[in-house]
Amino acid sequence: MSFSNFWQLILGTIVALLPVINPLASAPTFLAITEGNTREERMAQLRRACFYMVAILVSFLVGGTFIMGFFGLSIPGLRIAGGLLVAGIGSQMLVAPGRSADHDVNAARAKRDVSFSPLAMPMMSGPGSIAVTVGFTSLAKDWIDYSAIILGILIVAAITYVVLRLSERIVDVIGVNGMNALSKVMGFIILCIGIQFVVNGVLGILTDPEVIHAIRDAARS
Repeated sequence: MSFSNFWQLILGTIVALLPVINPLASAPTFLAITEGNTREERMAQLRRACFYMVAILVSFLVGGTFIMGFFGLSIPGLRIAGGLLVAGIGSQMLVAPGRSADHDVNAARAKRDVSFSPLAMPMMSGPGSIAVTVGFTSLAKDWIDYSAIILGILIVAAITYVVLRLSERIVDVIGVNGMNALSKVMGFIILCIGIQFVVNGVLGILTDPEVIHAIRDAARS
């Protein structure tokens, strides 16, 4: 594996995961579900949530190969399914109104520790980010590739921590309208990423030697 490919995997992981997790759009929800906590308690829950997020995504990254083997899933099929899921999330962000925190707030009020749920899951490591992470399984060929992707996940977790740590200032500066506009932009990026996943999956099927031979045999008969 080349040094440039190592950094490409890190950058690709960051670019693919960060819009899906979207910590800027999660800032108002984070403040709402931790309302009444001291700043020290809020930061402690945030640190635990980021740790849980990394643990969840790395588990799906490492276990992705076993999941595919157990269920007989192909890499192109995984890319198409993950792409459709990610594209659906992006399209919902584009057409839906601003994100509401009511459900997360009500769930958080029923429990004292919100670091795992709803902070780590589903806010930080929901279905979209898990689908993206499992999709990266198809790009990992050895332990160096896995190390690069895990490093990318760690960087995303660090960025998420910093953004949510500054959430009070961010919400004051950007405002509600700015948050809604940012969600639309992130939704478009996520939609593009999902469509690209689908395109890569279709190309993977069309360039599969077995598929090519089957098409040739059908054309000759």
